[in-house]
Amino acid sequence: MRAIKHLAALALFAGVIWAQSPSEPPRLVEGLQKFHAGDLRGAETSFRAVLAAADNVTARAFLALSLAGTGRCEEAVPELRAQASNAPDAEVRRLTGLALLDCDTRAGRFAEAFRDAGSLKSMNPADADTLYETARLYNRAWNETLRELFERAPASFRVNQLSAEIFESQANYTAAITEYRKAIAKSPATIGMHYRLGRAILMQSHAPEAMTEARREFDAELQLNTSDAAAEYEVAEILIAQQHPEEAAARLEKAIQSDPEFPEALIALARLRSTAGRNGEAIPLLERAVKLAPRSQSARMSLMLAYRKAGRLEDAKAQKEALEKLVAPPGGEFSDFLKRLGEKNP
Repeated sequence: MRAIKHLAALALFAGVIWAQSPSEPPRLVEGLQKFHAGDLRGAETSFRAVLAAADNVTARAFLALSLAGTGRCEEAVPELRAQASNAPDAEVRRLTGLALLDCDTRAGRFAEAFRDAGSLKSMNPADADTLYETARLYNRAWNETLRELFERAPASFRVNQLSAEIFESQANYTAAITEYRKAIAKSPATIGMHYRLGRAILMQSHAPEAMTEARREFDAELQLNTSDAAAEYEVAEILIAQQHPEEAAARLEKAIQSDPEFPEALIALARLRSTAGRNGEAIPLLERAVKLAPRSQSARMSLMLAYRKAGRLEDAKAQKEALEKLVAPPGGEFSDFLKRLGEKNP
């Protein structure tokens, strides 16, 4: 299987075992040499010969890896599962765990695959192969679940919702709005749907009529869930755009009351307070926002300006330095990769 073959560490590790174990049976060394060279069928023959003479944990592990690598997962899985849990060598556990994850993912055994991924990540949280194979698992499970949804419940409001979300991700807001409206017509009391529709309307346009339409949806969401901080925040942003700062501030206070750890609402309320000449009230709000979201450029910029207004120049300087670090372009290979793609650095 390609997923097994692309694990370069697999073949490299075969060479490590060979180099470290000169006293191993000759057929085992032969098998590891073939495995290292990518001859998985030849390696299988050698490993089977070793095991015919006597049990050998290394031969069992690499026989299972060879079987998985040549598409015979069902035969390999029992030994892979045993080795991934109990092999004495950590690298053997990692390699057999990766092969097991690949086999379970390909077979659609997602419950087992998620357990495999969890075990691997607990042992190797920063391992690139583990993270890559886990990402493949999530992608495969997502696609399979979507297929089942469209096949088994094609008339459900969830299909319309999902279609809307896909259109939204493609910036096709007209189609997204249409699908959200269909979903709401089928299930008007579903939490979150009016909010998503309101956001799609605003993403399509910030014209006055669009903001009025979007606000109706956010208010409809609040009728269903009076403690929806995100909907309150969106209404407040519309009120700010419509130059109703006092009403906006009241909405933001409600949003913060519902969700005290909502940095965007804290920043927006602080800006209203500062504009109204109440800088002393703005600073504590912004300090909370920075504590909650230390990488927020908006929070740090607003706090820096508020400190300057208050004459706290050293505090303002500290925020300026922190902000400069945030906006500095990242270095390293990933930054270079983005440059080659022609993308802006995050």
